[in-house]
Amino acid sequence: MKRVAKSVLLWYSPREMYTLVIGVSEYPQFLPWCERAELLERHADGVTARLHLAYAGVRHAFTTRSRNAPDVSVQLALVDGPFSQLDGNWHFIALPIPGGDSSQACRVQFQLDYAFSNSALEAVLSPVFDRIANTLVDSFVKRAEQVYGPR
Repeated sequence: MKRVAKSVLLWYSPREMYTLVIGVSEYPQFLPWCERAELLERHADGVTARLHLAYAGVRHAFTTRSRNAPDVSVQLALVDGPFSQLDGNWHFIALPIPGGDSSQACRVQFQLDYAFSNSALEAVLSPVFDRIANTLVDSFVKRAEQVYGPR
């Protein structure tokens, strides 16, 4: 199993970053590897979505179920795809700013654990998915700058 863990301090609010992460239908606009995103089902606490990966000549799709705590966290679990395990979480932690509004900055913490269902898939998909997983937070930071403006 592989693990990616990233943490970044941003001048965006927890709500702003949470909104970007749950906006699955927008992913193809800013995630270079995401060819298509399908919202399959809405739940009281999240969604089930299928993401179609197309990157470096590799094409595959996987489905995840999210459990969302508005402006606080997004928990991801594998429904189906080329993985034996895919679990992730995003946490959005408001940062107090001396003399300022504590909702204007946050720490984004991201963790993703994954393993492929067999060695053949791992050989093909691991280099691509490793790159995707390691640049995911950076992609959301760039998207925040596009949507909310640089800060």
